[in-house]
Amino acid sequence: MGYRSVFRPDLFAGRNVIVTGGGSGIGRCTAHELASLGARVVLIGRKEDKLKNVAAEITEDGGQAIWFTCDIREEEAVKNTVADVYKAVEVVHGLVNNAGGQFPSPLALISQKGWETVVRTNLTGGFLMAREVFMQGMNRNGGSIVNIIADMWGGMPGMGHSGAARAGMDNFTKTAAFEWGCTGVRVNAVAPGWIASSGMDTYPESFKSTIRTLRAAVPLKRMGEEAEVSAAICFLLSDAAAFISGDTLRIDGAASQGNIAIFPLPDHTHSKPFDGFHRAVKPALFNEDSDDASH
Repeated sequence: MGYRSVFRPDLFAGRNVIVTGGGSGIGRCTAHELASLGARVVLIGRKEDKLKNVAAEITEDGGQAIWFTCDIREEEAVKNTVADVYKAVEVVHGLVNNAGGQFPSPLALISQKGWETVVRTNLTGGFLMAREVFMQGMNRNGGSIVNIIADMWGGMPGMGHSGAARAGMDNFTKTAAFEWGCTGVRVNAVAPGWIASSGMDTYPESFKSTIRTLRAAVPLKRMGEEAEVSAAICFLLSDAAAFISGDTLRIDGAASQGNIAIFPLPDHTHSKPFDGFHRAVKPALFNEDSDDASH
């Protein structure tokens, strides 16, 4: 059984697409879907073992993938890695700026080092990757960039460092779309809400208990699936989105659109997830109580 995409299987045939943070979570899922649609995927991340494993999965499924290790927070490392990518594939048609990370904390307890580390990971690193991919080739051949941000529209209490960085990436997306449009480069973003991704298992136990309750604040009354984010990314990378640039697509089940204190949400089971990723790894934290499952 392969990836169950909603798109035709040759959508990205002959195209090379970089996916940062491709060793796990949404990045891994997106890499699999792109490969299933004919793309040669270039995986970038910090951990060699994870990248090797995902590349092996994609090859086993009949796709093409190569990988490079890189800390996207380091300017020279990004410059050199992107140069190596261009040497390997000649043309980069797409970039998925997915790499990121944060830790839960109230603002008052975040140190300067902690703040700057998250901003460098979720904002500066994405800027460096986009700039280098653009300057080293995409400015001559055109292409599409999709930045992954987050649901930070009403602030991001408990993760203010990440919210500030993601808001910055949303604004960067708009600016880059305007400045780079004359070269045929489109820049968009997706803003996932609460997605049942393996990354949730990395949070401390105290925060996991909060995660288990989040579906109650979503009008669709469930968590999202990695495949539901990947499908949106693939659409924005594709020619079907050729006149879409500078936009951010929210993938959050309408959770960012209201206030449950003013408009309570009735419980229901009407929303059914798109579970297209055949190798999906569900967060272990949901296995502890079936009543709090992601859907």
